Order: sequence, then C-alpha cells, then structure tokens
Amino acid sequence: MIDPFAEIVTLLQPAARYSKMVLGAGRWRVQREEIGRPFYCVVIEGSCRLAVDGDAAFALHAGDFVLIPAAQHFTMSSREPLASGEIDTPPTPLSAGEFRLGVPAGPPDVRLLVGHCSFGSPDAALLVSLLPRLIHVRDDNRLATVVQLVADESRAQRPARDVVLARLLEVLFIEALRAGAETTASPGLLRGLADARLAEAIRHIHDHPARPWTVSQLAKAAAMSRSTFFERFNRTVGVAPMAYLLAWRMALARQLLRRRQLAVAEVAERVGYGSASTFSVAFGRHVGMSPARYAKTAAEASMGGALDIGAQASAT
Repeated sequence: MIDPFAEIVTLLQPAARYSKMVLGAGRWRVQREEIGRPFYCVVIEGSCRLAVDGDAAFALHAGDFVLIPAAQHFTMSSREPLASGEIDTPPTPLSAGEFRLGVPAGPPDVRLLVGHCSFGSPDAALLVSLLPRLIHVRDDNRLATVVQLVADESRAQRPARDVVLARLLEVLFIEALRAGAETTASPGLLRGLADARLAEAIRHIHDHPARPWTVSQLAKAAAMSRSTFFERFNRTVGVAPMAYLLAWRMALARQLLRRRQLAVAEVAERVGYGSASTFSVAFGRHVGMSPARYAKTAAEASMGGALDIGAQASAT
C-alpha cells in the first residue's frame, strides 16, 4: 500500500534555507511576525518559553524541536518573564550567523538553533493545510540523535559546514514530522495517521484516489459507523473526509499537470472525475484557474527558471 506520509513529504520538498545560532542569558523576549513562513527551533542547551499565535506559552528544553509549518506570530522568551517596564530585547550580532539576547556577557542560559525552512512544492500551501499548526517533539531518541549531530555541526567550523547542516536539518524536519504523528496535539494528517482506524481510511484514499469514495465507504474501511467516522476524522485531521479527498486529488492533479505528459481529460480520469469539464470546474474553484491555464503557467515558470540558470552559467 502507498505510504501517505511519504507522499506528503515527497511533494512538500522540505529544505533548510536559513538558520542562526541564538544565545540567551538573563531576561529577554523577542516577538516575530512571519506571515506564514515555516519556522523551526532546535534547543541545543538550556530552556526557554514559546507562545504561538496568541496561545499560552509553553516551555522548551534541551533536545526539543519545534516546527511551525505556517507561522503567523510567535514570542520567544527567557524562563523568567520580563519585569514590569522592561522592553523586548533586540538580538545583538556576535559573529557570522550568531546572535545574543538579554545579558550581553557571561555564559548563556540557553542556546538555540532557529531559522526558516522552505517547502519547494508549488502546492506547499495546500499541503501545509494538511499538517498540524504546531509540531513539538521531545523525549524522542531518534530525533535526539539528529539534534545532537546538528548541535555538533553548528559549533564546529569544519569544511562544508553549511551544506552538512542543511542536510541534517532536512532529516530533522522529516523525523519531526514522523514523530509528530505520535506527539503533536493539534489536528492534522499526522494525527490522522497515528489513529489506526483513520489511517486505514486515509491509506485507501491514497491507494485509490480516483475511486468514487463516499463517507460510508471510508467509514467501512475504518470499521466505524458513518457518523462516528465523520466526527472523528473531522476532529483529528481538522477537515472533513471529503474535503481531505478533494485536497489530495487537487495536489495530485497539479503534479500531473506540471509534468505536461497527459491531456486534461486523462488527468481528470486519474484523479476521479468522469469528464474533463467536471474536473475543470472543480479545479478552477479550488486552484483559481483552469487546468490548461495552470499547466501553461507552470511550464512558463519552469522555463523561466531554466533560462535564469542558463544566463547565470553564461555570465560565469
């Protein structure tokens, strides 16, 4: 059977684009608006606090990993809150890629590797909507091993340090997503896959996306009553079963259209639509343009990128 998690990760194409080491001492606080950018934090040493999108703050400790697939607003602070009248602390640059918060001298209370990752897929926004809002992993032995490798590499000045660190962070993201199926509290695909019965229905969707599924059929695959299945799927995954099916069909359709190897009618059949016109209406409503227009736009964007690369090569 197809592995839904592997399909999502493969389509997302996660990569580490930017990272910095942050040292904190004393009392400090920073607030950030990320406008939907994926944010991550690895706690190398010590502890601090994190509050995301107005929710209550929670503690982060050494070995913890946090991934926010589409951060909007978050606040990081020292274990001790700022005293009345104290203002947020701007980071002080120490060296390339390293910053200091709070007390400017002395040993740090916490050492963090923070940064932004990217999801290379043109369908990133659609796929991120299937992920939990927040992934927080701790006390995971496999993840702790990768975190230790990241910590060692971030402290060292070995050749190709940035390249190795980027690869380790990519592995860390995938491990965090996988571990998040067991540890995350927010709804999303990962929680759905951690539920044995719901996972069976999700695997059926990914195995046969073109099948004319109904809620009753998926409930039967999960060995649950229709009403119980619908409520549990909605609560655990965060969307209704048919909404998830539609989102996955559209992700597959966009992937097939970008390849430009199939006609629109063939793509429609691959993702479960009986006619090209019905598919075009659904695709236009979901994506905002017709399948033909999407394929053309994707091809032009791909050609533009190839031309840019060629121009850069010629210039050198």
